[in-house]
Amino acid sequence: MLDANLKAQLKSYLERVTQPIEIIASLDDGAKSQEMLAMLQDVSSLSTLITLHSDGTDARKPSFSINRPGANINLRFAGIPMGHEFTSLVLALLQVGGHPSKASVEVIEQIRALKGEFSFETYFSLSCQNCPDVVQALNLMAVLNPNIRHVAIDGALFQAEVDDRQVMAVPSVYLNGVNFGQGRMGLEEILAKLDTSGIEKQAEKISAKAAFDVLVVGGGPAGAAAAIYAARKGIRTGVAAERFGGQVLDTMAIENFISVQETEGPKLASALEEHVKQYDVDIMNLQRASALIPAKNAGELHEIRFESGASLKSKTVILATGARWREMGVPGEQQYKAKGVCFCPHCDGPLFKGKRVAVIGGGNSGVEAAIDLAGIVSHVTLLEFDSKLRADAVLQRKLYSLPNVDVITNALTSEVKGDGQKVIGLVYKDRNSDDFKTVDLDGIFVQIGLLPNTDWLKGTVELSPRGEIIVDARGETSLPGIFAAGDVTTVPYKQIVIAVGEGAKASLSAFDYLIRSSAPE
Repeated sequence: MLDANLKAQLKSYLERVTQPIEIIASLDDGAKSQEMLAMLQDVSSLSTLITLHSDGTDARKPSFSINRPGANINLRFAGIPMGHEFTSLVLALLQVGGHPSKASVEVIEQIRALKGEFSFETYFSLSCQNCPDVVQALNLMAVLNPNIRHVAIDGALFQAEVDDRQVMAVPSVYLNGVNFGQGRMGLEEILAKLDTSGIEKQAEKISAKAAFDVLVVGGGPAGAAAAIYAARKGIRTGVAAERFGGQVLDTMAIENFISVQETEGPKLASALEEHVKQYDVDIMNLQRASALIPAKNAGELHEIRFESGASLKSKTVILATGARWREMGVPGEQQYKAKGVCFCPHCDGPLFKGKRVAVIGGGNSGVEAAIDLAGIVSHVTLLEFDSKLRADAVLQRKLYSLPNVDVITNALTSEVKGDGQKVIGLVYKDRNSDDFKTVDLDGIFVQIGLLPNTDWLKGTVELSPRGEIIVDARGETSLPGIFAAGDVTTVPYKQIVIAVGEGAKASLSAFDYLIRSSAPE
């Protein structure tokens, strides 16, 4: 099941195990059960501390639990955790086997202190780059607290469950049978939802911090680069981010980041964070900015307020809050988000196996999504507002070669149709005839670009008609001491490599500003 290279890597990891591990598989006569058994036999052969039993009685088959004899650990995989989830399996084995987590002591104690019974179920897909964060976080919680149970379920393998619960986006998490949330969630974010008192304590702790020389708001490529360049100057540097990594976390394949031939968004985001942590940078996660209070006079401090209730002050600020998926803004879209309206074809595509879907948008992202989905679903309808597709010619040739794809141009999507529970179709206006037409389908993948995260800045810094922060060649905004970088700005071409450079530039400009503003008259 596991190739020689994977076995060698896993064996080296399992050398860190110090406690015995017991794997109990629940199997049936199906091919997937045999495949799982072969994988688990490979795993157990790599360490004398791992014992495998195949007489499990769990209702979900194939599945397997990972426990430590004598301990009360409730951790299970329903499905074969390969693809993006193989790392989740490795970490689960290590943590059950006694290898310490990288989570902070404060977070570990918060997990152990949780009271009550928490039974989590996470539906994932093997092609989802967002799912491992959730699976790994909940697995760790199950290892640390006997009151927490977690089962990670491959939605493509347990299709009947997915249909019954109408799961149309991954990761989808249920707590005690009730929907807990969809989409990427890190360990700290999950804890914040479970322990609301922790948010208030964290806000108080943040507000008590001394003023920074440079405060970076945002933790994407631009924010990471800005933080590194500031810290290297030896000045007091802070990063406050809603989620470190930003939009990169939702990016699948990255093949144009110079010197890195190929990587994936979550891997790059992790590398960025680890690089920042090599310096004396104060990183504050789960902090969504809500207001900028600029200094009124020279020599005063700028203030950033956050939705958590926290606030921070700094001599200079670098705004790097990035962008988010652009929505269609039509009736039904909000109602059926994660119920058929999706934004990540790699994550959610497998949930629509054998079904009919639409892709909205004829740029590179839209056409790439349609090509990927065509290999999974029964039929794809691509709708483009313009009279022609805008994607690269090579992508268009591939798209038009696919037999299960229809392309409709001059189409203005006007409504998402649903039955109250899920998407059943969409309505679009034919811009040639002004007629309204309906397409019956099960899912809609929106790929129409990005919107800058600047709603909280309206009325403070100068914004373009598209809502982007207007910056000059030095990354300076309309306010002295306030700089900006990355996808949130008017700098053209929203690319990771450009955001990194712009972040470095803004940081150097902020440092120059600090020197000049503190120089004697």
